[in-house]
Amino acid sequence: MAKVVLPLEVARTFAAGETEHEFAARDVRELMRQLEQRFPGIRARLERGIAVAIDTEIYQDWFVEPIGPDSEVRFLPAIEGG
Repeated sequence: MAKVVLPLEVARTFAAGETEHEFAARDVRELMRQLEQRFPGIRARLERGIAVAIDTEIYQDWFVEPIGPDSEVRFLPAIEGG
């Protein structure tokens, strides 16, 4: 199962403060469906201002990125430039 790491603010709001979880998902889209099932409302929050890193590589268009069974998926606050 892939290790999934949520930002602390998101974990506090949706996951009783637990930042690390495990999921079996083929890609980020499927992972988002599973997260929403376990933590209702989290998907909308993660789709706003959040970047995704899979095995330390940050992706822009992350919905279709594959997730391996031993991957680490981190949802990170997006950095905004100005």
